[in-house]
This record gives sequence, structure tokens and C-alpha cells, in this order.
Amino acid sequence: MVTYNEYLKSILTQILDSYKTLEKLNDKPGDLDTIKKELLKTNGFIKVVLNKIDVDKIPSSDFKTVKSKFQHYFDNYFFVKEIETMAPLYSNDTSRVKNMRLKILEALEDRRMMEEVGELINKL
Repeated sequence: MVTYNEYLKSILTQILDSYKTLEKLNDKPGDLDTIKKELLKTNGFIKVVLNKIDVDKIPSSDFKTVKSKFQHYFDNYFFVKEIETMAPLYSNDTSRVKNMRLKILEALEDRRMMEEVGELINKL
């Protein structure tokens, strides 16, 4: 049986894996599809944490901080529509793909969110 902590850790690990995938991209034509896929995965996992994970069931007080940063991310950043608009016109323009990827990474790094996710994974 999977414990609540193990469940949270697996979700956070998948968020961090998608982030690392975005970091490693080389901004080639066609990478916009990968960016969109990883962004949708990240957003989905963050929504799961926000909607399904109960702060009171996680012993680490750091989880409250991470959850509040996830909420800030959702309140302030949304790139899916921009990617869908950009894809037909600029999917082969490496400069625009790179700019979109960097903006997404910047949003994920806002308020040290991804750093705190990594630290929480290590504590769980």
C-alpha cells in the first residue's frame, strides 16, 4: 500500500522530471510539441497536488510552502494558449521556441518553486 507521503513524493518527482526535460531541450524545430507536453504534465500534476493532497496529512511543514507556491504559479502563469497560438506560425522558429521555453522555466522557478520541490522530495 502506498502511503500519502510516497504518493506526494511520486507526483513531485514527476513535476521535477518535466522541469528537467524542459531545461535540457536544445530549442530545435519541433521542440514546441515537447514543451507543450511537459507543460501540460506539469500543470496536471500541480493541479492534483492543489486539489487532492491534504496539507494536514503531510508531516512536513515545507509542504504548505510548496502548495502555496503552486497556487501562485496557477494564479499568475498560463502558457498553453500562447503555445497553441504560436505553434502553427512559429513552431520552426528556434528563437521563439527558446523564448517560450525560457519563460516557462522562469515561471516554474519563480519564488524558488522548483528548488523547494526538490528539497521537499528529499525530506519525504
